[in-house]
Amino acid sequence: MTLTLDDILAARERIRGQVDHTPTRHSRRLSLLTGAEVYVKFDNLHFTGSFKERGALNRLLQLSQDERARGVVAASAGNHAQALAYHGNRLGVPVTIVMPHGTPFVKIDGTRAHGASVVIEGDDFSGSTEHAHALAREHGYVFVSAFDDLGIVTGQGVCALELLEDAPGLDGLLIPIGGGGLIAGCAVAAKALRPDIEVIGVEAAMYPSFTARRRGEQARCGGQTIAEGIAIKAVGEIPFAIADPLVDDVIVCEEADFERAVAFYATHEKTVAEGAGAGGLAALLRDPARFAGKRVGLVLCGGNIDARMLAVVLNRELVRERRLVVYRIVGDDRPGMLALMSAVIGGAGGNIIDVVHNRLALDVPAKGAEFDIMVETRDHCHADEIAQALKDKGYVLRMG
Repeated sequence: MTLTLDDILAARERIRGQVDHTPTRHSRRLSLLTGAEVYVKFDNLHFTGSFKERGALNRLLQLSQDERARGVVAASAGNHAQALAYHGNRLGVPVTIVMPHGTPFVKIDGTRAHGASVVIEGDDFSGSTEHAHALAREHGYVFVSAFDDLGIVTGQGVCALELLEDAPGLDGLLIPIGGGGLIAGCAVAAKALRPDIEVIGVEAAMYPSFTARRRGEQARCGGQTIAEGIAIKAVGEIPFAIADPLVDDVIVCEEADFERAVAFYATHEKTVAEGAGAGGLAALLRDPARFAGKRVGLVLCGGNIDARMLAVVLNRELVRERRLVVYRIVGDDRPGMLALMSAVIGGAGGNIIDVVHNRLALDVPAKGAEFDIMVETRDHCHADEIAQALKDKGYVLRMG
């Protein structure tokens, strides 16, 4: 399977004016935090919220008139579904999307809002893919994979063209890997324009399919990850064949890395990233010494994160930074006890967020109680100051 720079340049002309050229900006905040010179490509600013639009539109524009009339079908629970639905609707191409059981209603409704027919079938992505192929055979639809399709891969390569035009002096690119479509297209474009540039992939530890295949191992994938956009059990045949000779390395990130990256984008860049979309920053935060002093390009490839999950991630980061701390205190169960503890915490500048009063802990005396007091603090040092103030007043603290 071959893909050339000329193919990607042709795709760029094909989709020109129909997909946004998203901005690339130097991030002074992230550069100060990591020690690298960080440039972020904000693909979360596409109309449907992810990089998938370039590939979806490029593939749709390559359909014959007969294929356009028959329509397309795809399996997706997220970004590919919305990109294909939106551009299919624009072009008058009927789109059917198969989503697995349990897909959040917001994604189902979002895809329908773009004009697609949605079929709920399959327990997971594999089951939905099988049903999508069955519908293609039954109705004559054209099956369009989210990543294992040369037209899709070619369109995704336009991302790297834009990035290197806007930030031409980069030493490396950090690109998330799920099915492999984005990194395959970007690697071809980047290496053709800059043979010395490093192309580094990012995978979730629960779904290291590209890494495992490179090693000739069976990928051990599974589990709930915040980076669900790259939670693919098997990298695509086409993108792997294209990307494997070009990708210099792959960094495998843990859940905490993705969570920190999502939180850092929100707090430092004032932008919303989904877990997979924050993969490049996750890798940079995981190993900053590797990229110190280098000019690094991050593709923030998607921002479609559920609002509730974003709130959870931001609060979890406050816990990591000890700006939210639970002080577990054992004391007498008598009137005024909580007021006394609150006075100590408030006097030390802590803001009480929540209190849980537990009288049934068996390792606490019958006339005592356990108090879990959640407190907002300024930082690590402030959290320690409050703990010391409580101890100085004679309160017994347990690990919260």
